[in-house]
Amino acid sequence: MEVTYAIGIDIGGTKTAIGIVDSHGTICAKTSLPTDLTIDPHVMVSRIADAAKQLLAEQSLDERQIAGIGVGAPGPLNTKTGYIVKPPNMKAWHDFPLLNSLKRHFKLPIKFENDATAAALAEKWLGAARDAEHFIFITISTGIGAGIFSHGRLITGSTGNAGDVGHLVIDPSAGDCVCGQQGCWEFVASGTAIARQASRLLGRDITSKEVFELAQEGHADMKKLTEQAFRYIGIGCVTLINTFDPEKVVIGGGVSQVGEPLFSAVQDYVRSCALNPSGQSTPIVPAALNQDAGLIGAAALIHMTY
Repeated sequence: MEVTYAIGIDIGGTKTAIGIVDSHGTICAKTSLPTDLTIDPHVMVSRIADAAKQLLAEQSLDERQIAGIGVGAPGPLNTKTGYIVKPPNMKAWHDFPLLNSLKRHFKLPIKFENDATAAALAEKWLGAARDAEHFIFITISTGIGAGIFSHGRLITGSTGNAGDVGHLVIDPSAGDCVCGQQGCWEFVASGTAIARQASRLLGRDITSKEVFELAQEGHADMKKLTEQAFRYIGIGCVTLINTFDPEKVVIGGGVSQVGEPLFSAVQDYVRSCALNPSGQSTPIVPAALNQDAGLIGAAALIHMTY
């Protein structure tokens, strides 16, 4: 079968990854740029387009050999209109016509999805969910998001925002989330939340990675904090298992890098609390494509039927 190529663009609040990915899922070339939120988004898109064209030139490819461009971006967004609508960490990009801006630079087909949805497609194509027709991919890092794959296809919703699970309410007593609700999942269990809570306890700034290290060294308060976070992650997983009845749950993102302590705690919680006996045995597994999931997922929007 003839190899085809796609440009994948993974837009984040701090950096944007750009790559050329072939139809086997191999990243032929990639680069990244800081996402400069101090400039007009159209200027940032011009930089992204220039970087993509530079990669094409370095690989001796021209646009006629590219099947299309796939873009993963933070939500809320609108995949029908091609707009980035209101990502909380990218205020300069609110109501920004991303697709039209990209079309100034390319005549290629462009597909656009929420970044977690695109990463879920990457895990289906090449990662931990290759064997699953029903799974949920959860990313736990700065925030919490999910991609939902059911009955052999992505569930994206009417505007592309299905899977915005970071704003499931987990513990209303925990305080006010930026969305206006109290105790949302990402407010209590994201990497940002864990670092915020630990910094308050210790009276100094600390990262979530340092929190996990201190917990593993036996620091009592940090151990208690991480156990609470793992329980909150378990609560969210049980809610999704009860709602979608998946074959497996795949967890990626920075917080998942803590590894076995998280996965065993969440698996135990699911075993105890999922409603359906089959749900209680749902495997909770680590993502396989952590570093490049967003980039591969963006390209998968072109290479795969979803």
